[in-house]
Amino acid sequence: MDFNLNSEYVPMGDQPQAIQKLVQGLNEGEAHQTLLGVTGSGKTFTVANVVAQVNRPTLILSHNKTLAAQLYGEFKQFFPENAVEYFISYYDYYQPEAFIPSSNLYIEKDLSINAEIEKLRLSATSSLLSGRRDVLVVASVSCIYGIGNPEEFGKNRVQLKVGEMIPRNKLLFALVDILYHRTEAEFKRGTFRVKGDTVDIFLAYADYALRIYFFGDEIEAIQLIDPISGKKIADEKTAVIFPANLFVTGKELLQTAIREIQDDMVLQVDMFEQERKHLEAKRLKERTEFDLEMMRELGYCSGIENYSRYFDRRSAGARPFCLIDYFPDDFLLVIDESHVTVPQVRAMWGGDRSRKVNLVDYGFRLPSALDNRPLTFNEFEGLMNQVIYVSATPAEYELRKSEGVVIEQLIRPTGLLDPHIDVRPSRNQIDDLFEEIDERVKKKERVLVTTLTKRMAEELTKFMSRAAIKSRYIHSEVTTLDRVEILRELRLGVFDVLVGVNLLREGLDLPEVSLVAIMDADKEGFLRNQRSLVQTIGRAARNENGRVIMYADKITESMQMAIDETNRRRKIQQDYNLEHGITPRTVLKSKDSILGQTAVADSKKTTKRYYIEEEEKSLAADPVVAYLTKPELEKMADRTRKAMEKAAKDLEFMEAARLRDEYLAIQKLLEEKK
Repeated sequence: MDFNLNSEYVPMGDQPQAIQKLVQGLNEGEAHQTLLGVTGSGKTFTVANVVAQVNRPTLILSHNKTLAAQLYGEFKQFFPENAVEYFISYYDYYQPEAFIPSSNLYIEKDLSINAEIEKLRLSATSSLLSGRRDVLVVASVSCIYGIGNPEEFGKNRVQLKVGEMIPRNKLLFALVDILYHRTEAEFKRGTFRVKGDTVDIFLAYADYALRIYFFGDEIEAIQLIDPISGKKIADEKTAVIFPANLFVTGKELLQTAIREIQDDMVLQVDMFEQERKHLEAKRLKERTEFDLEMMRELGYCSGIENYSRYFDRRSAGARPFCLIDYFPDDFLLVIDESHVTVPQVRAMWGGDRSRKVNLVDYGFRLPSALDNRPLTFNEFEGLMNQVIYVSATPAEYELRKSEGVVIEQLIRPTGLLDPHIDVRPSRNQIDDLFEEIDERVKKKERVLVTTLTKRMAEELTKFMSRAAIKSRYIHSEVTTLDRVEILRELRLGVFDVLVGVNLLREGLDLPEVSLVAIMDADKEGFLRNQRSLVQTIGRAARNENGRVIMYADKITESMQMAIDETNRRRKIQQDYNLEHGITPRTVLKSKDSILGQTAVADSKKTTKRYYIEEEEKSLAADPVVAYLTKPELEKMADRTRKAMEKAAKDLEFMEAARLRDEYLAIQKLLEEKK
């Protein structure tokens, strides 16, 4: 089946020439191409058109989970009839196994797996091995980490068809071999249940279950059913059941692997004994023998990925299998926000190895644990076929690979211009920011505020909350699905201001945002270099009233370069609009469209949380309030008094009492400043 692009829009502005050049380059065998597309120019739509025209399995590589979730929602809308999949790390929480020799501290692996994301990962690998060509996978950089052998994963699938002769018990044993579990209680993904001649199988990678009817040893019927109600969805002639875990292997291979693990354990224990490391030898022997016993009994053990080399039939040091191995050779790789994603891929191997060397040296793991790793950058490059780098600020690597040839996409189909940039002094910046926020809230527009630290983001959010400004914060400690939900609620108007550190940059599609405030813009560093500033500025480029305010006491070189590049692009856009008679207009998405783009947030099973900490009783302890001048405190007191009176008028007495206490605390601070 071919990719079928479903969109009410047609390519406009710079999009037609960008699509034509990219498709031409792919057809001519160009290995590397770079698309420089400004924020809001429709880079995702351009890539979707390229994918639809070349009709190849495609991997979209993103540098963070929040952006990957947004891209997944967008491509799902573009290709509703095709297999659009999502592949990110499936941990809600992950504490890796580690050993710190200096303090003799062993940290055991601790994790919490998100079952919904695990389903989506299995769905991605199953689609790729199903033989379909219309598969598009949106993945984070975790896709270069080692997973199971695709040959073993594909070989261990169970294929059924109506009329086939297969004893019921043989099917049950086959399901157990591919890591499905029998249940008589909760029917959940990766389990099956048996009632007489009927077998129900809840597929590990789908939202539906299979019901197999037997007549003797013959399969009489196959149905898709709702796993909760048990009602029939459809009749099927055939069914393919893929394994319930990416690390799966056949019985013969399992026995071979167990023997090899034992042999290597004996060699490593002997080496420790010869070096008079008796504690390490005893530790390694006990831990490995426990894992082997689990494998013999269950076919699986905790931390089995550390033995993946034996199951994959790889030699020591050979690269692991990863998601890219599940793609056919002619796949298309699109690296989104490549200036950030490529360095992340480059750094993953070193960080992983530095942790595991200690585990091996001190007898916690066999040396094979070093081969359970992400790809090195050279290995990643070796797996590339044809690549499109997509970024508003391409880095040196992409430019070198594409030999300096860049396909520019500066014109937005909506006619929107890059935003105006104001540089304002940091003195009284909070008070100035609140006035700007008030103007935007009256127009029903949204505001992004970027800070340098997580603590500042949290404290500023609390301070805004006290001033009756509806705000939330977002940073790396907020879980993936909660980030998506927070962004959804910002767009839907549940709150007006979102404060962040480094997540409010690349790729976020927020047309409702008309103001971006950059705090401490003159603090040179990773978060305030030219690329970071250009990316942050771009968050205001999707709104016709877009404006960026940089709070700084001096204009740094990075600030000046970012301002100059923004003004260059703005001039090109203005000239194009004048020539073609285009009036800039904001494209606000409908509520249904926003919900569709952020559909991955619907996987959340936890209670909704907004990440605003409990308010402290003492305002004096607030680091933001401590730096306010007396006039600023007086304005804050006046705002709090008005909010208190309004709450009392609305009969919200608990809120009025809280605001009263806050007002008195501000008055006390004012007296201390006299």
